[in-house]
Amino acid sequence: MEAGSGVGDDTTPREVIHFITQQTRFSLISDILAHPQQLPAMYELEELNPSVSDATVYKHIQKLIDAGIVTEVALDDDQRRQGYPWKFYGLTQEGREFLEEHNLLAAEETLQQIYDTISDKPEKMVKYENAPRPNEE
Repeated sequence: MEAGSGVGDDTTPREVIHFITQQTRFSLISDILAHPQQLPAMYELEELNPSVSDATVYKHIQKLIDAGIVTEVALDDDQRRQGYPWKFYGLTQEGREFLEEHNLLAAEETLQQIYDTISDKPEKMVKYENAPRPNEE
């Protein structure tokens, strides 16, 4: 989204809600909330959205980052392991507070329960789920 469209600036809550609830972006936020550590890697987000191209997933994550809803966190160099992801995506504190304030986190527990029932995850996705994550949000 353009400059001036983040959670903490002069954009109206209605504009931010409209931005967040765009179908692909809201699906990505739901995927983050459903993830066991609430820090999925890009591959996991792509796998959870098979009807959307990888480029589109990336584009919408970048828009959510630019808006201050999502943040990219990375493992320190000494924590990275070959064959495992090292960049992850989670909600910012401001993003979580905005979602909470506007009752958009009500289904968080249900999303996590649904995620736990996915039984046909690719082996790579299971491997990535169990990858080390940074200790920060």
